[in-house]
Amino acid sequence: EHEDTDLLLQPQLEGENYGAAAGDGTQGPSVSVSRISPTKRNCLVVAVLCFGNLINFIDWFLVPGILLDIQKYFGLSDGETGLLQTVFTLCYMLAAPIFGYLGDRYNRKIILGAGIFFWSGVTLGSSFITELHYWTFVLSRGLVGIGSASYSTIAPTIIADLFEEGKRTTVLSIFYIFIPVGSGCGYILAAGVAESTGDWHWAFRVTPCMGGLALLLLILLVPHRMQRRTAAHRARSISGTIRREVPDEKPDVHRASKTTWCQDVGSLVQNCSFVCSSLGLTAMAFVTGALGVWMPLFLYRAQVVQGIVPPCLQKSCNSSISLIFGGITIGTGILGIIAGAEAARRLRKINNKADPLICATSMFMSALCLYIALMVAQTNILSTFIFIAFGELFLSVNWAVVTDILLYVVTPRRQSTAIALQILVSHLLGDAGSPYLIGIISNAIQAGSRPSLQWSFRSMQYSFVICAFVGVLGGGFFLLTSLYIEEDREEARR
Repeated sequence: EHEDTDLLLQPQLEGENYGAAAGDGTQGPSVSVSRISPTKRNCLVVAVLCFGNLINFIDWFLVPGILLDIQKYFGLSDGETGLLQTVFTLCYMLAAPIFGYLGDRYNRKIILGAGIFFWSGVTLGSSFITELHYWTFVLSRGLVGIGSASYSTIAPTIIADLFEEGKRTTVLSIFYIFIPVGSGCGYILAAGVAESTGDWHWAFRVTPCMGGLALLLLILLVPHRMQRRTAAHRARSISGTIRREVPDEKPDVHRASKTTWCQDVGSLVQNCSFVCSSLGLTAMAFVTGALGVWMPLFLYRAQVVQGIVPPCLQKSCNSSISLIFGGITIGTGILGIIAGAEAARRLRKINNKADPLICATSMFMSALCLYIALMVAQTNILSTFIFIAFGELFLSVNWAVVTDILLYVVTPRRQSTAIALQILVSHLLGDAGSPYLIGIISNAIQAGSRPSLQWSFRSMQYSFVICAFVGVLGGGFFLLTSLYIEEDREEARR
């Protein structure tokens, strides 16, 4: 990475622009917010990005929130039902590297705006699909995944450019709080709208309106050109101490053209901390993907077996489980992310390996809680809810910490590419396949016995056990990250 420092010190590069700024030759203000103080402007930008992230994850979890209604509407097996989220995630992960490449080279505001407009439009269109066109509905979920990929890949790099390492973890924590908040709101919104209207299609007609508002705020409040302050990031240690001062780059300076995408990928593959933490995140994605899609349905089947609720025979099913699970997701997500960021902030002062150790510990604890929740589900539904809440709490601890690890072990000019590759790997081996895998295992177990409510529950319970073992595996990868993180962090600063 020595070439980064040399590139930074070449004055002729400071006059080059790219993307929307290519050929402009000017550096005047592009939006009205340029008159606002930098601190207030940055806060406005983060607020807009957080709102977009909220909508992004609401759209992710609309389908799981009304999964039982969708399953009955299209007449789907467990395997076919899990395919909906798998197609969404596959398209999301395949699109991520493309947006990572574009985000390192072209105007990020335009890419974010196009993504919001695209996924909101497709979500609205999917609300008019009838029961005879299941595969059209599957296709629409894949297209929504493509739009979401543009946002999840690029938005964190904007935050990385606006804040130094000392503040970046806090701001990223705020940004990533909206993953569980949006996820929980997705369950609640979908279930609430479906129950109040008697038609689950209406759940897909609310978020497009919110997406329109997010697009308007993006246009009005986010500067057209973002400063890529890579020198400042490289100059600071993890504790915020300045090691050397280099002037910030001018907005949208063209530096990525000095290396090809293949060279960037080759460098990232040799970064052990990046590789191991990405594999740990993959295990985390596997677990969260399976829980997010199937847990409300699993809890419903557990209640049916215990006689708490009757089997759903009418057109619109009881959505109370989705409402409760959505509330648990929101509460544990907020608490977990705040706790993870605060633990990282405090423990970094005494241990440079604190971040991966926090992630490893939380993965081990989450796996234990989830396993206990599965084992007690048939006899005590209250205990099941409690242990699921703790399992989600420990999983949420990692969201901001894992991203911050990436941002300080990867040289800044490769961060969008690194985030895109991490998204690709974590979803390809994680939540892209886990909902479908759980579904087909459940189908296989049910096929070996006579159809019954008991075996419908048991099949899901047995297939879910794999998530606990994958969680332990993820904790092991984070432990491996701790072995290399100091060396890779120093390399990224050079």
